Amino acid sequence: MGILTKIKQFCFVTLRIWKYKLLSDCKNVSGKPNLFVPLLLKGKGKISFGENVQNGVTSAHFTYSTYNYILANEADTEVSIGNNVVLANGASIQAVSKVTIEDNVMIGINCFLVDTDGHDLDPEKRMDGDVKTGAITIKKNVVVFYNSVVLKGVTIGENSVIGSCSVVTKDIPPNVFAAGNPAKVIRNL
Repeated sequence: MGILTKIKQFCFVTLRIWKYKLLSDCKNVSGKPNLFVPLLLKGKGKISFGENVQNGVTSAHFTYSTYNYILANEADTEVSIGNNVVLANGASIQAVSKVTIEDNVMIGINCFLVDTDGHDLDPEKRMDGDVKTGAITIKKNVVVFYNSVVLKGVTIGENSVIGSCSVVTKDIPPNVFAAGNPAKVIRNL
């Protein structure tokens, strides 16, 4: 690695990683991911990382301009990330109840996992109504490709692959390729 590359890495990645560590306010974090892009950890809940979790991919685009975001909103919220997981650049996880990512999972660039509607659908309750939530579970060896969204209450079965730009609204069985909006099974693997 040349001196110019080292300077660029320090100025545009390392300093930003430190900045986002300072901005993070989640106090209940266990495990230590490998940080290749900044990671912002927010909320009152629990966030746990397994062994060899990779946050960001240096050879991917947005290395110098993005960060990954994990929100464990409430005190009883839990975000659990297993071993050998890759969260590519721009990945976001927002949990009110629970998000579980098992071992050997790859989450692509700009993917979004959210276990809540965010607001009540009834216009009268939208600002202060009860928020509907449902746990998300991503089983072992799953790949979720670029720009996909996984919504509340979804389980993606072992070894399945979610195609780019998909919106996963319902459970996906194991060992399939699924894609689309809403995502549906295209073929078995």
